[in-house]
Amino acid sequence: MTDVSEVAEHYSSKSLLDRIEAALAEAGAKRPLDLETLALFDEFHIGGRQATEHLLKRIGISAGSRVLDLGCGLGGPARYVAKVSTARVTGLDLTEDFVTAGNALTGQALMVDLVDLRQGSILDMPFEDDQFDAAYMIHVGMNIANKPALAAEVARVLKPGGMFGIYDVMAVDEPDLTYPVPWASGPEQSALSAPQIYRDALRGAGFSLQSETNRSDFAKEFFARLADRQSKADGPPVLGLHLVMGPDTAIKIRNMVAAIHGHQIAPIEMIARLGA
Repeated sequence: MTDVSEVAEHYSSKSLLDRIEAALAEAGAKRPLDLETLALFDEFHIGGRQATEHLLKRIGISAGSRVLDLGCGLGGPARYVAKVSTARVTGLDLTEDFVTAGNALTGQALMVDLVDLRQGSILDMPFEDDQFDAAYMIHVGMNIANKPALAAEVARVLKPGGMFGIYDVMAVDEPDLTYPVPWASGPEQSALSAPQIYRDALRGAGFSLQSETNRSDFAKEFFARLADRQSKADGPPVLGLHLVMGPDTAIKIRNMVAAIHGHQIAPIEMIARLGA
């Protein structure tokens, strides 16, 4: 079982907003902030913005929808969803540092009317029943051992017929990971699960699975392009994942990529609908 305090400690990043502000200033970023600039560091999952676009097209979010971003981080996907659909997006994340910085970035992008990030647990959400038209989580379930409780809580706050999109790293075989990886400094913070665990949890909460896609080939191509760009650069970029993931970012990513190539883990996308 993962421990909430251990997970929070892994993601906690003191002075995160100050670090981001300094990097934005060094990069000459203008206000209001452009979402493409923010995407260089605020979509810290496999595939970044490309993966977000792929997932959200399959959920089918429309203007006026109320959307829930589970484990929202800095709010990159939430801001993107709001921009392209004009839906109202609420994000929830366990890590206060992410929420504080994310809300500041939302303000500097002039999007506070559409995006609101809050601190809290997605296993005990501060929302009434039947509040949201759609929900999604991106690279979140790897820190939550109780997948049935997660699915049940999402079902509680979704309206009947609501769509739930998942894009998580999942266990393909019996993984023997080398740590750290992006979601865990050690095994006590990791709750990797096989796709069947997700399917069972979704079904038990009243969801019907609409599609499931293994995105390993996409991930390999993405990381190959990233490595090629880095090999041609004179050091790390001013705006990059290291702002969020810390000085051991390269090690975390290298360990994860090795596990993908070793067929131990895979980034998998699932789309489910609440109800038959």
